[in-house]
Amino acid sequence: MKKSLTLLVFICLSISCFAQSNLISFEDIKYLLHNDLNQADTFLVAKGYKVKTRNVKKKYNEYTMSVKGGTFVNVNVRADGKRIFIDLETTDIGQYDLINNSIMQYPNKSSMTAGDILTYTLKGLCAVYITVTDVVPYNPLRKDYDFQIVADKSVTADRDLN
Repeated sequence: MKKSLTLLVFICLSISCFAQSNLISFEDIKYLLHNDLNQADTFLVAKGYKVKTRNVKKKYNEYTMSVKGGTFVNVNVRADGKRIFIDLETTDIGQYDLINNSIMQYPNKSSMTAGDILTYTLKGLCAVYITVTDVVPYNPLRKDYDFQIVADKSVTADRDLN
């Protein structure tokens, strides 16, 4: 009886963990900020994202993934010198909660600027700008969440970004 109950709990936990494995967590963002575009490409494709646009000359990659319920997650990764910039756009509340709740654990500074932009500065890592807007056509249950993640000037990619 104990073995079957333990097995059932293990299966439920693994299914619930797998359900969010394709969403971008804050740990994933830290990984992306510290690695080059090639590693970001491999990482995001392994998570289930599809390459939407890849521009080697401009050092810009765009990925997309459809989520259940008609929501989506778009991730744009851009290199400027050795720094990585990430734009994440989603209509999935689970993706918003996953990042927002992990950021709330250790902000160095947080503020609300004009236009309802939440700003979080994480010491020695990055600045995160979050904008929440209504979707078109209007749906009171769905919002458009935009994250702009700007790496701190001390955070650079491990490899050369040729």
